[in-house]
Amino acid sequence: MAKILIVDDDALMIRMYQTKFKSDGYSVETAADGEECLSKIGSSKPDLVLLDIMMPKVNGLQVLKKLKSNDETNKIPVVLLSNVGEDNDINKGLEMGAVAYLVKASYTPK
Repeated sequence: MAKILIVDDDALMIRMYQTKFKSDGYSVETAADGEECLSKIGSSKPDLVLLDIMMPKVNGLQVLKKLKSNDETNKIPVVLLSNVGEDNDINKGLEMGAVAYLVKASYTPK
């Protein structure tokens, strides 16, 4: 069973994605901020990370940079989730190694 790590400081967003992915048969773990993500990722070994950008403590782009610079985590696909939908932000996230960038306001899991 594939494992997804959802990282977002918005508890409602976490619950929404967690419910959807669990109902589709995925194993789901969550983290409320980037710091928690970085402490969990080594032990959880997810197959995919859904990562919010705007978070307290350590933001999503900082987390992405750390994940992609670590030999143990650099192959894990990361999808950025954000309400920031400017082309510059999208391109920056993709250039840093994200496999996709989804704007929360225009995307709802089905």
